[in-house]
Amino acid sequence: MTEHKCKIDGECLDVVKEDRISELPDDLLLLILSPLQTETVIATSVLSKRWRSLWKMVPKLKFDSKYHKSERFSENVLRSLLSHKAPVLESLHLVVRDTISEDAHVERWFEISDAQHARKLVVDLHNDQYLYSGFPCVFFSSNDTLHTLKLKNNILLDFPSGVCLKSLRKLHLEYVVYNNEESVRKLFLGCPNLEDLLLKRGSNALEETFTITVPRLQRLTIEGDHNSQDPGYMINAPSLKYLSISKTSHLECCLIENAPGLVEAKIIDVSYIKNENILVSLTAVKRLSLDLSPFEIKYPTGIIFHQLVYLELFTQNGWNLLSLMLDSCPQLQILKLINPYRFAKRKNRPVRWEWSKRTCVPECLLYHLETFVWTRYQWQREDEKEVATYILKNARRLKKATISTRPIQTKELKTLKNIKMLEKRRGKMLDQLANEVRASNSCHLVFECDTFSCK
Repeated sequence: MTEHKCKIDGECLDVVKEDRISELPDDLLLLILSPLQTETVIATSVLSKRWRSLWKMVPKLKFDSKYHKSERFSENVLRSLLSHKAPVLESLHLVVRDTISEDAHVERWFEISDAQHARKLVVDLHNDQYLYSGFPCVFFSSNDTLHTLKLKNNILLDFPSGVCLKSLRKLHLEYVVYNNEESVRKLFLGCPNLEDLLLKRGSNALEETFTITVPRLQRLTIEGDHNSQDPGYMINAPSLKYLSISKTSHLECCLIENAPGLVEAKIIDVSYIKNENILVSLTAVKRLSLDLSPFEIKYPTGIIFHQLVYLELFTQNGWNLLSLMLDSCPQLQILKLINPYRFAKRKNRPVRWEWSKRTCVPECLLYHLETFVWTRYQWQREDEKEVATYILKNARRLKKATISTRPIQTKELKTLKNIKMLEKRRGKMLDQLANEVRASNSCHLVFECDTFSCK
């Protein structure tokens, strides 16, 4: 407690300032302490007797080597784990920013976390020398309590013996290295109840095709590296519901062998797939986002997306893909078009860029499309006006159309020297679009215009 003085009616009085935080119940104090770095939590032990041993009951521990002298980090982590008294260790997060030399200490870390029934483990290993440290195999040999495992950066996964993580539901592997394809197979085989898998692969990724065979997997996220060639993926996940593939280039193949229950798929910023039949594997989805630039997709003949109700399409691949998708999605209710921040020059645009006149209106426009959104609409371009006009003229059930124009760039202002002139031109073009005949009398057309951008 501390004292301070205040004046009331001119009289100076001594007022006692109480320590209200220490009066809170243990459960609430532990909740307050849990998100903090463990080094900070331990420091509270000097506050009073009330706090002396409280840190030992915090269910979440987080250590970062930048707060320690390098030669003391492993020892400090080990001592803290040995002193921990919580009945269940909900989370252990380790950020190591240099090579770990005390292998015996590292082994003990995971032995203790296993003995304390850790439910979540995050290990983030940074090494400026790009050296990879092997993860203790004993930790993978038998663990019945671990629910979430996240491994990042300079970690080598090699499993001479089997893997047994029966309770594991979530596995995130970011820029780790696998000794061979057999190590990958053993890892997934040893996680029979895995539901959520995230893979981020860098330039040191496995050279073989990455085979993902997980019977109960429901969510799969794959993020590649534009700077390296990706050998591709073979996915066998009969329970898969959500799929996201992004930032991959020079992909040898991407084959989804078995995913009948797939609900949502996002294929974003993916280019140069040699085996482009990925769309065949997605025909059962209800929600689909596609950005397959900069190549022209080889659209499989005769495929139909019978259940697709939501389509998000990035337009830099040209209008051919949009035309084909409209014909292939008879139940489509929501269509979102997104322009890139920067368009390629006309000479660099894909073949079949221009919107071609159609003789037959797609079924989805006649009977089902209710929402149309266009982000960063290029009001100066005639082909974009043609596409927007076509949809408004033929979507009979359309309830709302929202068209937002991209910001006017600073360099354009320098050329025209008058923002009012450019605004007038844009307004005139949008008025022309608004005055086009619409198939749906109840359609509410909304324009959202950004004035300018300094980018």
